[in-house]
Amino acid sequence: MEITWYGHSCFRITERGMATVVTDPYDHSSIGYSPLSLRADIVTISHKAPGHDFTSAVKGAKWQINGPGEYEIGGVFLTAVPVGKHDQEGNGRNMVFVFEYDGINVGHLGDLKAVPARKEVEAFGNVDILLVPVGGGSSLTAAKAAEVVNLIEPGIVVPMHYQTPDCKLKLDDLGGFLKQIGLSDHVTPQESLKLNARDIPDETKVVVLNYKH
Repeated sequence: MEITWYGHSCFRITERGMATVVTDPYDHSSIGYSPLSLRADIVTISHKAPGHDFTSAVKGAKWQINGPGEYEIGGVFLTAVPVGKHDQEGNGRNMVFVFEYDGINVGHLGDLKAVPARKEVEAFGNVDILLVPVGGGSSLTAAKAAEVVNLIEPGIVVPMHYQTPDCKLKLDDLGGFLKQIGLSDHVTPQESLKLNARDIPDETKVVVLNYKH
């Protein structure tokens, strides 16, 4: 499996012989970063907003999923759980997605802005890799993100939705979250996350990704 970050909350998840997923594609004119030009089989949308639902940036996607349910597409099992609301500008509820790829469960928290109830976390099932917003704004602050990590207990945490040189939004940078979980600012980013099921650590590990230009 390979997970590539394109900035903000947008990731591409691939595995040979299985459906490719793109999460929360953004409109770069509103969010910043480079214009997206991606291909995927499935696009997931956590909620209606320019930073999360710009589906025209993804070519070839036969499925666009923005509502709750369980899906099996191209060998990938998807669980979509509504958690929290986003009433600002009428953009509705936030969807959390969990993707099962050949024994690895990847959770994408979308624009989650409050710590979920234990019952909601139970609906996610086991999460091996957690893609978590950490920069505040309309989503989790660094402190709340750390609380969510402790609640879900994933093997790997990948921060998203924070301030970067190419982000136009007013968000906090990554440093606050790293301090909350006891790491220094000097984490070396990776170009992508490549792994299989036996690579999931027993103790939670943070992996910082560079965003693709």
